Amino acid sequence: MPRSVNHVASRNRRKKIMSLTRGNFGGRANVWTVAKNTWEKGLQYAFRDRRNKKRNFRALWIQRINAAARLEGLSYSQLMGALKKAEIVINRKVLADLAVNQPKAFQAIVKQAKKSLG
Repeated sequence: MPRSVNHVASRNRRKKIMSLTRGNFGGRANVWTVAKNTWEKGLQYAFRDRRNKKRNFRALWIQRINAAARLEGLSYSQLMGALKKAEIVINRKVLADLAVNQPKAFQAIVKQAKKSLG
């Protein structure tokens, strides 16, 4: 009796990965072994870069806060220290958004923080 290999399932599995590599250049899109390697490497990059994205956004927020704080006569580290001392709990994402979109609100927060410095 001949061996049954369930070619339907294996072809569907390959087709799924081949469709995920559509748009790649040359053999990376249409040669099975190369396409599979491309797809696997892409998943590795996606995993890594989901973490790098968080790192990059935090750095951006800090740069924005620093720029706005310097307009108020403080450095970033002085501002964050003053906020902590004044017991103002606000995260960097929101603080950066205020600095960019609502400078008056940011100035009010800085004013409150400066009071704690004395």
